[in-house]
Amino acid sequence: MDEPLTEEQQLIHRQALRAWSNHDFNKRTRASTVGMTVQYVGAAKRADRLCHARTVRPRKELIFAEITGTDADGEVVSHAVQTYRIA
Repeated sequence: MDEPLTEEQQLIHRQALRAWSNHDFNKRTRASTVGMTVQYVGAAKRADRLCHARTVRPRKELIFAEITGTDADGEVVSHAVQTYRIA
């Protein structure tokens, strides 16, 4: 079982989510993943991966995003679509 996140790790996650969603977490703090699909389109080598995410359509509570994962050589290895709810 994974160890719980430290306070510093939780802060980093909140700051990343705030930057990604443009949401003021001082107003509302409940967040959840509504749906997510991942398609693996290539073999990932044993190396670091980099994900590029973009918000497709932000709404009052729902945020629609696309995420593309690449390997160290810049080759696409995965593509994801995520719907996130902040209420």
